[in-house]
Amino acid sequence: MTRMLIMGPPGSGKGTQAARIADKLGIVAISTGDIFRHNVKEMTPLGVEAKRYIDNGDFVPDEVTNRMVADRIAQPDASSGFLLDGYPRTAGQVEALDSMLKDSGHALSVVVELTVPDEELVARLLKRAEIEGRADDTEDVITHRLDLYHQETAAVIESYQDRGIVTRVDGTGQVDDVTERLLQAVYSVRAATGTLPVVDQGSEEA
Repeated sequence: MTRMLIMGPPGSGKGTQAARIADKLGIVAISTGDIFRHNVKEMTPLGVEAKRYIDNGDFVPDEVTNRMVADRIAQPDASSGFLLDGYPRTAGQVEALDSMLKDSGHALSVVVELTVPDEELVARLLKRAEIEGRADDTEDVITHRLDLYHQETAAVIESYQDRGIVTRVDGTGQVDDVTERLLQAVYSVRAATGTLPVVDQGSEEA
């Protein structure tokens, strides 16, 4: 079973690729943003708690986010594997996820980072801003967001590096080509770490 994390900077196409990879592997894609929106919309106890912080303009504490993720990955559709998008974002959240998975006798099998040169990301995001009329998305703002991403992900990548489950994939080029590179990277890491039976990739199950 594949339990993986996909990471990528703004403009890398991570959201698109997360959905495609999850579909190819037959696992559920879990986005932290979707979890928040669902809980707030449904006014679940966690959603009510999170909304209080959001309405006050504060960051939602890791404790609340961790509980939302724990609740989501415990759902039946995630029992056969999942792809996390947007979590964990901090070293503390890495520890929380480890604890969640350990409780069920599992562990994260792959961490994929989608990489695209910053200059290309800036160009992509400026074009998107122009198309969508986002006047506030200036080059300086975009560059700052990318800097924050790099700072944020460094600790997460470092946390997983020693486990031998981190792989970086070139996110440039055609969407289908990037998807194929991601799939090959997932298979390679799982084979190298012994979490993938040595069988024909075409018959591999998630």
